[in-house]
Amino acid sequence: MTDSVAIALISGGLDSMVSAARAREDGHRLLALSIDYNQRHHVELAAARRIAQTLGAERHVVLPLDLRAFGGSALTDEIDVPKGGVGADIPVTYVPARNTIFLSLALGWAEAAGARDIYIGVNALDYSGYPDCRPEFIQGFEKLAELATKAGVEGEPFHIRAPLQDMTKADIVREAARLGLDAGMSWSCYDPAPGSLHCGLCDSCRLRSKGFEEAGIPDPTRYATAP
Repeated sequence: MTDSVAIALISGGLDSMVSAARAREDGHRLLALSIDYNQRHHVELAAARRIAQTLGAERHVVLPLDLRAFGGSALTDEIDVPKGGVGADIPVTYVPARNTIFLSLALGWAEAAGARDIYIGVNALDYSGYPDCRPEFIQGFEKLAELATKAGVEGEPFHIRAPLQDMTKADIVREAARLGLDAGMSWSCYDPAPGSLHCGLCDSCRLRSKGFEEAGIPDPTRYATAP
């Protein structure tokens, strides 16, 4: 156990909620960072605020960053969110370099705040094939952080913690239950339906529903259409 501070990236999704809770379980005081990247829906940011408050974050920064200026993703551009099921290719919901950008911002805050641990809820098993969720990306960014910062150059390396890296979505659902988290606080859907419902058909909804089913834990999510 430690009594240090950690930066936790909280998107509002189930994975980032569990990752941030693991940071707290590891003994860290939490500084929560969410990015308002002008995504097409903001319901996930409301979820991020609930999660940060519930986990007792000492500070929660919601940082504005307009990635719609670049576009190139169904989350930041006028591109339809796929509803046909999880495929083998990198989907159009991939936001170019998003985790690189988010980790860079978290790294800046970590150095300013004296934190040396950054928690991110990526996983490389049940996911949509995003390249910036792979272990080699996390390892590469950790090396970059050592080279790119005053703290790293002076022998105080940063640790990019991805505690869910090797978990299936079912494992993550079970971990949320073990940690006593209310999974219903989190938001996963890429294309919200009216009435603050998950659409039930996008990749993220399908993976979420599958995780609860395989974990044998009731799914608290309200879907417009059953996945």
